[in-house]
Amino acid sequence: MSDHPPIVFVVDDDESVRRALTRLIRSAGYRVEGYASARAFLDRPSSMDAEACLVLDVQLPDLNGLALQRQLNATGVTLPIIFVTAHGDIAMTVNAMKAGAMDFLTKPVGEADLFVAIEAALLHASEVRAHRVEADIILNRLSRLTPREREVLSLLAEGRVNKQVACELGTAVKTIKVHRGRVLEKMETHSLAELVRILNKANVLHMLKHALAH
Repeated sequence: MSDHPPIVFVVDDDESVRRALTRLIRSAGYRVEGYASARAFLDRPSSMDAEACLVLDVQLPDLNGLALQRQLNATGVTLPIIFVTAHGDIAMTVNAMKAGAMDFLTKPVGEADLFVAIEAALLHASEVRAHRVEADIILNRLSRLTPREREVLSLLAEGRVNKQVACELGTAVKTIKVHRGRVLEKMETHSLAELVRILNKANVLHMLKHALAH
């Protein structure tokens, strides 16, 4: 988790609601930034130094909350969203949740419900950040491998034994064993099983195969 306090973004065009939510959330120790429109939120400096979530009104003057959610998803922004609305319906809720929303609250929002949703959203943000850091470490280690070592790793990760890999690559089993040892050393793991588990957990094995295919 980041050393910085979590931050909660509040986007609501109703100034009284926005101020009330901002004041309430800040009283719980969170950093808060309030915005009156989706465009103002999108125009903010994009770098974030801590876990964050977005408390988002559905009905906004320029770009509604669901459209903002779609835009964030399209650009790969993994910001947990808590929708708040006075005009929600089942179809709207289902669409928002399918698109990855953490929660959908109806105005007036209860204090307890809001903080439960915020805590869940920030926990999710923390897990996503940790996963990203782990994936970056693994990708950095993968970059140390030679093209042939990546080929060997990809085939071994599919469950093939040294002899099968040697046959497919047209080389000796002894050579494959050398490559295998170097792969484990560069990836800082003690066994192939451990390495495959780490690659799968970080969800980067498919990236290795994609790179080899191109």
